[in-house]
Amino acid sequence: MPIKPDQVVSIHYTVTENGGSTVDSTSGGSPFAYLSGHNQILPKLEQAIGEMIIGGKSKVVLAPSDAYGEFDEKAIQQVNRSEFPPETEIKQGMQFVANTPEGNQLPFTITKVDGDTVTIDFNHALAGKTLTFEVELIDVRDATPEELSHGHVHGPDGHQD
Repeated sequence: MPIKPDQVVSIHYTVTENGGSTVDSTSGGSPFAYLSGHNQILPKLEQAIGEMIIGGKSKVVLAPSDAYGEFDEKAIQQVNRSEFPPETEIKQGMQFVANTPEGNQLPFTITKVDGDTVTIDFNHALAGKTLTFEVELIDVRDATPEELSHGHVHGPDGHQD
């Protein structure tokens, strides 16, 4: 039966980028659980999992447009060091969040520091990459009213963040 919205879906997965290195995996650990229909995982991945049966395994390949988007050169900017609080350490690879005037948060990564010039990248770390998910559907159950009101899955002993 297809997975319906407002169900807790538990999966094991391994995701690799561009057919190569492992990005993330639940192998050797606990399954990952999410609320179906609540935009908690990539939509095309959720759609593919929704067609699986418990105990089933599937390989799902997502093009960048179906994962974290294409890499956008315009998302790379150079700013002055003075844009950061003076006490903040700034190093390549560090991640920060900028707030837009509308109150939205935009994560970015420092890609280069050259004197007072800091290069920042607003692209997602996996932008432009084809992702391959090896997925096993472990369990599906109806979400509890508390999980639905909180908007996330709780563990077997209650609240789990």
